[in-house]
Amino acid sequence: MDHTEAYLIEFDENVISYEDLIVEWARTHSPTRQTSRQYRSVLFYVDDAQKEIAQDALRGLSQKYVGSSVKLYVDIEKWTKFYQAEEYHQHYLKKKGMDYR
Repeated sequence: MDHTEAYLIEFDENVISYEDLIVEWARTHSPTRQTSRQYRSVLFYVDDAQKEIAQDALRGLSQKYVGSSVKLYVDIEKWTKFYQAEEYHQHYLKKKGMDYR
């Protein structure tokens, strides 16, 4: 497969910043497993400022694991195009009766 499953998050920077979103991602996500391209950990950015924020966040996250044998598996890539998945993939956890908050 040559795709990555991802969330498209549209946000108003006057309400929440890209940096705040990355902080929340780092708080709730553990990118310590190497997986296939489909399920990999990736941070997408749209401009150089966001790229720098993502790189800084990843450096900060890696400090959490200094001295251990844990490796982080996170890609940082420029966002190009988002393809919405088929309807049966939408709201998967909700359809399974699971809370995703």
